[in-house]
Amino acid sequence: MKLDHIGKLTRSIKQSNSDLVLAKLLQLNDATGKDDPNTVTIVGAGCGDIDMLTIKAARAIAAAEAIVYDNLVSKDILQLAADDCDMYYMGKGFGKPSTTQQQINLKLLQLSQQGKVVIRLKGGDPNVFGRGAEEALFLAENGVKSHFVAGVTAALGCAAGAGIPLTHRKVARSVTFVTGHLCDDTAREWAGLLAAKSTLVFYMGKESAADIAHGLLQAGAKLALPVAFISNGARDNQSIMTTSVQDMVDVALSINVDGPTLLIVGEVVGIGQELAQCLAACDITSDVKSDAFERAYG
Repeated sequence: MKLDHIGKLTRSIKQSNSDLVLAKLLQLNDATGKDDPNTVTIVGAGCGDIDMLTIKAARAIAAAEAIVYDNLVSKDILQLAADDCDMYYMGKGFGKPSTTQQQINLKLLQLSQQGKVVIRLKGGDPNVFGRGAEEALFLAENGVKSHFVAGVTAALGCAAGAGIPLTHRKVARSVTFVTGHLCDDTAREWAGLLAAKSTLVFYMGKESAADIAHGLLQAGAKLALPVAFISNGARDNQSIMTTSVQDMVDVALSINVDGPTLLIVGEVVGIGQELAQCLAACDITSDVKSDAFERAYG
């Protein structure tokens, strides 16, 4: 990577302490020996803005000569690419005309055969409903190696931003990620999901809220089971709407946002609401006497 690009990269990152650390790590990693041009790196960009990007992903983006990216990658992350990096938008939108998977596969193959350092950049994690494995298999079948760089998937980032724990020892000892829409007509095992007492996280859940509510109720879910819709999670314009299975369809219809919406179903949503109420009641400007602290430490 050229030194002038390192300078641009450093200036483009927000100037907080953590960002300065990232910039310094990028400088330390500057290698005149770039990534293997015969390998496609399939990178998770995390969910939300640049703060959710891993250092390893940032290094890969900065070293790329060609980037194929989707519509969930934020603009500030794309700005980490070098000025002479070739950028190819090949995004998919729910219910909208989109690039086909075959077109994406062929573009990755074409770029790799040109001897370029190629990055396939995906929102979230490339292998959590991201088709990363499909692309890697296609490349391998055509003689091109690839490897994955993990990203912060939407379930983790959105739940953290909303203050909702995905597991809690009293109400949920597991979490299940479920796609809001399937690639075929296979029915979900709703009864099994509920029997496991697992927190359920539905990707693109707003669009399929009616089907999800029907499936849950048919499997015996309580009408009062808490639900949270998180739109534009881990971004400055994040919005959270909490409700119950009984009213989730009406709430979903009322959400009018362009970005993706994640759906969390389970008692952990109630834990998050309780936490939010306690935090709102905290007065951080006053001296708080903690009896629990005194009992523990004297």
